[in-house]
Amino acid sequence: MAYKILVADDEAEIRDVLRLYLEKDGYAVLEAADGIEAMELCKHEKPDLAVLDIMMPGVDGYRVLRNIRENSNIPVIMLSAKSSDSDKILGLDLGADDYIVKPFVPLEAVARVNSNIRRFYALGAGTSQAAGRELRAGNLKLDLEACLLYRDETPIELTSVEFKIMKLFMENPGKVFTKQQLFEQGWEESYMLSDNNVMVCISKLRAKLDYEGREYITTVRGLGYRLEKG
Repeated sequence: MAYKILVADDEAEIRDVLRLYLEKDGYAVLEAADGIEAMELCKHEKPDLAVLDIMMPGVDGYRVLRNIRENSNIPVIMLSAKSSDSDKILGLDLGADDYIVKPFVPLEAVARVNSNIRRFYALGAGTSQAAGRELRAGNLKLDLEACLLYRDETPIELTSVEFKIMKLFMENPGKVFTKQQLFEQGWEESYMLSDNNVMVCISKLRAKLDYEGREYITTVRGLGYRLEKG
């Protein structure tokens, strides 16, 4: 069965182009012209990945993203004419997995969709190798089948990028990883020195993990980050 991709953008031309290229790659495409329609499609059609324009009428892409994250951890790619770091960081902070700046090359957008689908489904919950397996570090357990993290018995939902980074940490507790290593693990792209994605992702993971004064992911000044063993 083909993966379902939601494309939400108020520009019909962009929806048409993305639908053409995505369907050529074998995806089933759902279209929404505004945020309200996007949320309805997410609720009733259960897409496997969403591409959300930020500046949509009525309900913007950020609000749609928040709505998705209340119920699902599917990959979400933000699409916007805004290219500033603050806009990108806001999207990532709300749980987005990737960010594409307009104008864009359609083949690049399809490549991003392919990468996120592969990362989340093929390399995450979808492989038979992952089925039934789990990783443990102290009182943390990472379910490789459900892509869920547990602190003791409390489930913690992760985005696809957070899952990939936690998998690396929990396979190597106590080992220090540089920002470059974490970025290339989570995003599967070449690292940019000015990129703040890793910092934002670590901040979000700490907010989800840290409990009763305990810090799970520590900063090693001048080197990177590590997951504590205990």
